[in-house]
Amino acid sequence: MEFEELIAAALAVVAPRRLQGRLVGDVGAALVTADGNRYVGVSIDTACGTGFCAEASAIAAMVTAGEEHIERIVAVWRDERDDRIYVLPPCGRCREFVRQLHPANLDTEVVLGAQRWSPLRDLLPDHEWPEPVT
Repeated sequence: MEFEELIAAALAVVAPRRLQGRLVGDVGAALVTADGNRYVGVSIDTACGTGFCAEASAIAAMVTAGEEHIERIVAVWRDERDDRIYVLPPCGRCREFVRQLHPANLDTEVVLGAQRWSPLRDLLPDHEWPEPVT
C-alpha cells in the first residue's frame, strides 16, 4: 500500500466533533499489518488525560482482530481553516506502544509525509533494554 493510499484511509475517518465537551476525531490514523490488513482509528480527548491518540485507536482495533505486527502507520490532521492536510509524527507514547507489541515493529515504516518515512527504530533511540549497572 502506497503512502498516499494510507494517508487517504486515515483522512477518511477524520470527523471532528464534541463528545461531552471534548474534541474527538480530529486526528485519524491508518496502519497496515504484515498480513496486509488495514486498521483505522481516531483521536479521543478526555478531561482526565487518559484519551487515545489516533494511532492507539487503530492499534487497538488491530490487536482486537488478533494481530500485532505493523508494516506501516500514519496519522493525519486537517486544518479546518484552510483545509490543508498534515501528516503527524507519532508521540513518544505511541512510538513505544508500537515497539512493545512485536519485536519486528522496530522496522515499522512510520509515514512522515507523502513521500517520506522512517523506520520506528530511528524515531525511538535507546530502545534496547539497558544493561545492569551492578
